[in-house]
Amino acid sequence: MKKIAVSIGDLNGIGIELALRNHHKISQKADLIYCIDRAMLEQAADKLNTAIPEDFLTIDDIAPSFGIEPGKVDSTSGAYAYASFVTAVELAKKGEVDAICTLPIHKKAWELAGVRYKGHTDALRDFFQREAIMMLGCEKMYVALFTEHIPLKEVAGSINEADLTRFLIDFYTTAKPKKIVGVLGLNPHAGDDGVLGDEERIIQQAIDNAHQELGKKVFSSPLVPDVAFTPRVRANYTHYIAMYHDQGLAPLKALYFDEGINVSLNLPILRTSVDHGTAFDIAYQGIELNAQSYLNAIDYIVKSNA
Repeated sequence: MKKIAVSIGDLNGIGIELALRNHHKISQKADLIYCIDRAMLEQAADKLNTAIPEDFLTIDDIAPSFGIEPGKVDSTSGAYAYASFVTAVELAKKGEVDAICTLPIHKKAWELAGVRYKGHTDALRDFFQREAIMMLGCEKMYVALFTEHIPLKEVAGSINEADLTRFLIDFYTTAKPKKIVGVLGLNPHAGDDGVLGDEERIIQQAIDNAHQELGKKVFSSPLVPDVAFTPRVRANYTHYIAMYHDQGLAPLKALYFDEGINVSLNLPILRTSVDHGTAFDIAYQGIELNAQSYLNAIDYIVKSNA
């Protein structure tokens, strides 16, 4: 079975409950090590009024202990979440695990803790000095993002031939899609031959460059964004590349919100994550959680050839 390090996320949120309540099911198909120390685990389990499975493997000396306060944005929980993530990455670097799965963090808590990264993907780029690619979705549909967390007004200026060519090649060689990849245009009607914008000419040139280097045609020409996710068009694709965050994620979450995961491509390690937040509003309240994203994130690792 694959060995997976699970970074526990923000302990004031729902991550630890997902880990505890789904351990038995997941441990049937993977060997898990949780990047949380025993004292913090026992505190969380006590607040959740749940037993700790006997085979729930933990790690000592993650970070200083603190008092869990459900739903609170706090620097100590942010520092612990970051330390848990770094521990998981180190285990993967050393080859002690096959991959890592990250439970949800709170970006403001990281900031309060003095962490200089906006999130996991930013940190992974720095750790490995590689251009990690953010891909989200499920087996029915994956969407990779060319630009991510930047203001919308900066997107058009960020689309250039060299960077997009590299992105396309890196995406194809690491995602290994089995069907043609749908590449979205930027402008309404994909520019209407330059009437509504000319970024599609840059996108098409990058596609042509990628095809030349790969030696085969694996990407579509720029698709009209407002019809790219209709049932008729979607039947042709399992993977899309979006030019900006909401262009790709709005349709994805409308269609498969509960099933989606986050995958970091183009790295020397495999990392998956749930595609939802800390859910501070329901943490530790005894509300039944939808664990499908977490289960899918683990399954992606189990099924991966990496």
